[in-house]
Amino acid sequence: MKHLSLAVGAALLAALPAAAEAQQAPPAPTSAALSSSAATVAIPRLASGKPDFSGIWQTLSEADYDLEPHAGRRDAPPGAGVVEGNAIPYLPDALAQRQANFASRQEDDPRLRCWVLGVPRGVYYPAPFQIFQRDADLTLVHQFGNQVRTIHTNGSRHPEEEGQEFWLGDSRGHWDGDTLVVDVTDFGPETWLDRSGNFHSEQLHVVERWRFVDADTIAYSATLEDPKVFSRPWTISVLLHRRRDPGVRLIEDYCFTLQYEQHYPHQEGN
Repeated sequence: MKHLSLAVGAALLAALPAAAEAQQAPPAPTSAALSSSAATVAIPRLASGKPDFSGIWQTLSEADYDLEPHAGRRDAPPGAGVVEGNAIPYLPDALAQRQANFASRQEDDPRLRCWVLGVPRGVYYPAPFQIFQRDADLTLVHQFGNQVRTIHTNGSRHPEEEGQEFWLGDSRGHWDGDTLVVDVTDFGPETWLDRSGNFHSEQLHVVERWRFVDADTIAYSATLEDPKVFSRPWTISVLLHRRRDPGVRLIEDYCFTLQYEQHYPHQEGN
């Protein structure tokens, strides 16, 4: 009996590693796996057959607090980062400027002045935005500041004039299968990339990719290059989730008017 108990105990011990391995969380899906799954699921489409991104979307990531991996601090929750390779490849002088921006972030973040968030920051800012889509273009309306961006998909080109410096750049898109590829140029230098002081110059060039993972999830990536600030192109990736809560809609967030709210509504004689 004693030998039988020992044998049973040994068998149980031998089985424990296999059981523990079976209980481990499965690995995160790769980009290739996400693309494969998207090809096999039904997604919204326009009458033309192109994917239809219309709807209200929002990220759950901590990207706007800091694109790079970061610990929690008083003004930001911890985040794993959304930069491929984790680190943004700053040129030496630009890195010094980024560090100065971080030190003054509580005063100098353009968001605190209620300025337009810019591209790509508006996409991963933690507030909803709505997409209206036609064959010729997509219109993105953001709740924060009510900024409106148009992505042209009618085959038109960027303006020939140089030095346009638009707040949201100039966006021209085309389709690569079911992926919308958007080329964005003609930026101004006033916007930041997040709340921690990551920034760019007027030479910023962004290439976005939008594709469905499933009917209610968009995989969004943006590759940024800027020869005045970065030593090479680099890429961020976030997921956008369709807002499906009952009655959800955009609510005006004109935060630049808050300093005047004590004067409204007007009183008789004032």
